[in-house]
Amino acid sequence: MLKIKQWLSVAGIALAAAAVAAPAQADELADILKRGELRVAVQTSGPLMSFMDKSGKRTGLAVEVAKRMADDLGVKLVLQDYEWKGLIPALLSGKADMVAADMTPTPQRAAQVLFSSPMFYADTVAVVPKDSPYKSYAELDKEGVTVGVLGASTYAEVGKKMLPKATMKEFSGGSAPVGQALSSGRLDAGIMSLSTANQFLVDFGNLRVLDGIMVREPLAFAVGPNAFRLKFWLDNWQTLKTADNTLPEQVKYWYSTDWKKDH
Repeated sequence: MLKIKQWLSVAGIALAAAAVAAPAQADELADILKRGELRVAVQTSGPLMSFMDKSGKRTGLAVEVAKRMADDLGVKLVLQDYEWKGLIPALLSGKADMVAADMTPTPQRAAQVLFSSPMFYADTVAVVPKDSPYKSYAELDKEGVTVGVLGASTYAEVGKKMLPKATMKEFSGGSAPVGQALSSGRLDAGIMSLSTANQFLVDFGNLRVLDGIMVREPLAFAVGPNAFRLKFWLDNWQTLKTADNTLPEQVKYWYSTDWKKDH
């Protein structure tokens, strides 16, 4: 009996010591509520997800969704502008609590951060000048064809995979530079989301979408690699706002209406 008591005493001391030595588990959601701020990294220029409107106010689908999330948490929304390549680094460095963008949760990205359930989806298409001889995206897969894509994006990955013979030219600063280069004749084609393509058709007037959907991608928000409670909160928010039609209505407005007249 004495030996058992001695063993229990030693075991108890060891457990207590381990508890003291163990690092405190990070809880990003608790930090956000305590701080009273939700710090969200968004693209500097990436219509229709994030952009500056005519009054100098930042808006867009991802931005407006983030605003509603902050409201539901009862905290202030703090937006941080980054180029596309800087979004995940901002999250990993602790500068931002969340990335709100049209980001595909690829295996490579998911190895670095946690993704929410898909907030929306996007069809990826190829766009060409109106006078282009091409009719479908498959016809672009030939040497001598230059295709514009957003650098470090899934559009670049899709282009390299599905059009291996074509030359991919990567741009920074969102999809807008791709549309501008395409409209001015500096590219044979561009790869982008269908919603962006439809807006470019209105903006530039000399472009058209080729036949065929290259890929349909889920788009999600990202949080830090250990922000489990925040990730679960996002999933719960997505489920609730889909059920009450709040999120689908937002997606419909930005994807299917002439939102530029309001912004």
